[in-house]
Amino acid sequence: MRVLFTIISEKTMFLSMVPLAWAMRTAGHEVRVACQPAFAEVVTQAGLTAVPVGRDATIWRMESLDPELLEESRDGLPSPWNIAADPALASWDEQVQGHIGAVDEGHKLENFPLIGGLVEFARAWQPDLVVWEPLSYAGSIAAKACGAAHARLLWSIDVFGVTREHFLRLKAQQPADDRIDPLADWLGGYARKYGGEFTEDMTTGQFTIDPLPGSIAMRAGHLDYLPMRYVAHNGVAVVPDWLQRQPRRPRIALTLGTTAVEQFAGYTVSVQDILDALSDVDAEVVATVAEAEQAKLRSVPDNARIVSYVPLDALAATCSVVINHAGPGTLLTAAAHAVPQLTLPWEFDAPELARRVAEQGATLNIHGRRIDGGVVREGVLRLLSEPGYRDRAVALRDEMAALPSPNELVGRIEELTTKHRADG
Repeated sequence: MRVLFTIISEKTMFLSMVPLAWAMRTAGHEVRVACQPAFAEVVTQAGLTAVPVGRDATIWRMESLDPELLEESRDGLPSPWNIAADPALASWDEQVQGHIGAVDEGHKLENFPLIGGLVEFARAWQPDLVVWEPLSYAGSIAAKACGAAHARLLWSIDVFGVTREHFLRLKAQQPADDRIDPLADWLGGYARKYGGEFTEDMTTGQFTIDPLPGSIAMRAGHLDYLPMRYVAHNGVAVVPDWLQRQPRRPRIALTLGTTAVEQFAGYTVSVQDILDALSDVDAEVVATVAEAEQAKLRSVPDNARIVSYVPLDALAATCSVVINHAGPGTLLTAAAHAVPQLTLPWEFDAPELARRVAEQGATLNIHGRRIDGGVVREGVLRLLSEPGYRDRAVALRDEMAALPSPNELVGRIEELTTKHRADG
């Protein structure tokens, strides 16, 4: 079987695809990863075969990020995806405008550089299955153009699928001449260009592979989900000498992800304030801080170690607490090691994901303007001293471990590929 993965130029999303891509490869299938040319090195560093298509372009780089703007939407979820967290927020007119903005200012710009080259390669290579992550709609377009089955591979809660479900519900309630559907119109235009017609699976895949356990997942009732165990992949990584030994006192990790400095203007919380607040805690603090942000530090407490990068999977295994931004890869990696977490979410899916894990009981969650060093210190002390958080973290780890691994899922993916190719 030939399996084509495709990804926009976003490293953290790609890393979440690697374990399944390798599972398909080690099962004997041919695997290719189609991406923009400049992203090919990221793919090959994972040991996978890259196919550069289209041209290089990206919409990302914000010079500033105002947390108050994020607070104006529910828990930071921007329109139109706030409907996923709270359907009561749904208004047809607002949803239409939000979807127009999402398509015109996001999906088109992210996918346009890929589509032509991806379709050309897919038609030449003739994959049996196309696997795409939720922002890479070019994958569904290419699958439609070449007749392949296609699946979405999630990297977080399914805000896209749930939003689509509620949008379709609102759409059905409108008069026939007012049923505007910006996403369907955009995808349908490409379907017709390549000799087909729009079908709803182009928006959310013929089936969806979900790496989140049921207690924290967000799923749409009308979609076919295939649960899969989350397997951490950190990319190119070397375990430093100091991390090869267990710590002599509790270890606290502080990691705020790469997106804040690679795509935005920097962190939305003060690393210095957090380090100062934890300076008298009887623990070792390991903070992964981008070099640009390290230059802003005035001082480093005696109990802190500052590093530019360390493989999180190795670090989390040695920690008593992980402080993080609730990025799905970070949060799930710590959860896989049963580590209690203090989450400091600030944008898109992170606030709702953090809320769900806090509701499960494995984490404490602080959001928005409430974040300062003193509040972080208070949260860390609670996580260290109250055993209930550790107990719930163990329960979450066990729930994750009970899901089928990527390798164990290959047979079911083969069956679904055969089914959907035949249906198509």
